[in-house]
Amino acid sequence: MTFTPIQVIAPATTANLGPGYDCLGMALDIWNRLEVTSREADRGDEARVEIIGEGSGELETTKDNLVYRAMEFLFREADREMPTIWLKCHNEIPLARGLGSSAAAIAGGLVAANKMCGQVFNGNELLEMAATIEGHPDNVAAAVLGGLQLVVSDQDRLYTAAINMPADLSAVLFIPEQRIATTDARSVLPDTVSVADAVHNMSRTALLVAGMSTNKPEYFGVATEDRLHQPYRQSLFPAMKLLFRAALDAGALGAFLSGSGSTVLALAKGREMTVAYEMAEAAKQAGVAGRLQVTRPTEQGAHLVNSALS
Repeated sequence: MTFTPIQVIAPATTANLGPGYDCLGMALDIWNRLEVTSREADRGDEARVEIIGEGSGELETTKDNLVYRAMEFLFREADREMPTIWLKCHNEIPLARGLGSSAAAIAGGLVAANKMCGQVFNGNELLEMAATIEGHPDNVAAAVLGGLQLVVSDQDRLYTAAINMPADLSAVLFIPEQRIATTDARSVLPDTVSVADAVHNMSRTALLVAGMSTNKPEYFGVATEDRLHQPYRQSLFPAMKLLFRAALDAGALGAFLSGSGSTVLALAKGREMTVAYEMAEAAKQAGVAGRLQVTRPTEQGAHLVNSALS
């Protein structure tokens, strides 16, 4: 198979947003860029994966790379033979920080492979594949579809609903140097929870969806509270609550652990730099090294861009 070089970008994502455990995901304006070219054109006969930026020197550069595996998955679903390719992964999304690096890899790979196969699959089918590869649907729903997504898995089917967001909403991120593997973050969660805690999270998830869709940011402080996962994950990142409090005291609308952590995300509409400064000060007092990034949600998921590669 010969093909024109392809370029795809895929967004970072934040999952849960506090109470929406495994059912809410939001795309962020931080992007990984994937370039796909024919390896035959480079006179090679083996797949090649090059990592630039985040994950360089540690991510797989063989066919075990997650981007490659996602592409391979789609080719199998399309019943087509995958050509020998060269992948260049320009990564800006940090690894193991709760910002959906694996979801971006999967989404980017699927979009690229779908293009190579003649766009044989629609967005919902790509999402189903992504969730199968990832194992849970919240991050991949936002990575594939963009925006803020409510996603429900029922037997073998996914139901998604896009939720409107305030146009001027910002996300202030404190990204610690400390990593937290998703498997470790899930291992500390209890097998059962009380009815009171379940009701607490159901009500706040509903309030968060309502507050987002009706542009009532005054709800976010209460609506981002959680009892199902953050209290247990604090054992992995003890400074979490200090960062929440610092962000809220500085004027953030809400604050939560991004996905399984370790990133803490604060929602804001103004005062972003004040929020960022206070989060950094709280982290410094707690002896936690990290960096700040201010960004916004994005309505775009993984998508093709101009394929004229530099």
